[in-house]
Amino acid sequence: MKKNMGNSDRIIRFIIAAIIAVLYFTGTITGTLGIVLLVLSGVFLLTSLISFCPLYAPFGLSTCAMKKNNAKN
Repeated sequence: MKKNMGNSDRIIRFIIAAIIAVLYFTGTITGTLGIVLLVLSGVFLLTSLISFCPLYAPFGLSTCAMKKNNAKN
């Protein structure tokens, strides 16, 4: 798997996952919606840890910074 997530994307996903987890475990969000959001936060956490988003791949998206090419003509 080639990395397709930049640092800012990873940090945002991690923060969203943490917020959802805190809201779920404090009882602010409950029921089916709470479980769905908790699963979504797990996916966000996993994708931020491995720096790969499977939904970006089919569309050719990448939030990684572009590397500068130092070749001289």
